[in-house]
Amino acid sequence: MTVYETDDEAFDIWQKQIGVPAERIIRIGDNKGAAFASDNFWQMGDTGPCGPCTEIFYDHGDHIWGGPPGSAEEDGDRYIEIWNIVFMQFNRQSDGTMLPLPKPSVDTGMGLERIAAVLQHVNSNYEIDLFSKLITAVAEVTGAVDLDNKIPACYRRPYPFLCLPGVRRRNAVKRRPRLRAASHHPSRYPPWQHAGRERELLL
Repeated sequence: MTVYETDDEAFDIWQKQIGVPAERIIRIGDNKGAAFASDNFWQMGDTGPCGPCTEIFYDHGDHIWGGPPGSAEEDGDRYIEIWNIVFMQFNRQSDGTMLPLPKPSVDTGMGLERIAAVLQHVNSNYEIDLFSKLITAVAEVTGAVDLDNKIPACYRRPYPFLCLPGVRRRNAVKRRPRLRAASHHPSRYPPWQHAGRERELLL
C-alpha cells in the first residue's frame, strides 16, 4: 500500500482498521520538493478537484525484477498498482491555492486487465487470455513478433464489446481501432483483411 506522506488518516485506517502491517504501508512524498506534486496526490490538471490518494499494489514475486513504490527500482514489473483510491478534498486554483471542496468525495478506480493478470497468475497484461488471443491473431496475419504484435493487439481491445449482440455502432467507430493498428505496420497489416480470423479468436 502507499499513502500520501502526510496522510496519517489513511495510514491509520490501513493499519488499525484493515490490519495491514505498518511495514507494508509506504508514505510517498512530493516530487523534488514541489508541494502537492506526488504520485500519491491525484489531480485532474493544473486546476480543479484534487486530493491525496492511497494505492494498492500486487507483488508478483521475487522472480520478477523491480522494487517497491518509492524505491530506485520502482519502475520494474514486480510491484504493480492495481487499485487507486482518491480522497477528493481540494479545489486547486490557478495561483496554486488549495480550497476545501464543499462536498468531499472518494473517487476510485481498479485496473481490470491488471486484476485479470493477478487472477490468471501472469505478470503482464499482454499475457492474459484476451490479449494472448489477440496477439496470436496478429502474429498469424503479420508474422511480427513481440512489441510489433502487442501494439496492434492493444488497439483491438474494443472489439469484444463492439461484437456483442444489440450493440449499435457507427462504421467510423468500428474502423478507428483497426486503422490505428494498421498504421503501426501498414505493409504487413492491411486494415480490412483477416477480420474473420480475429472474430473467431475473440468470440
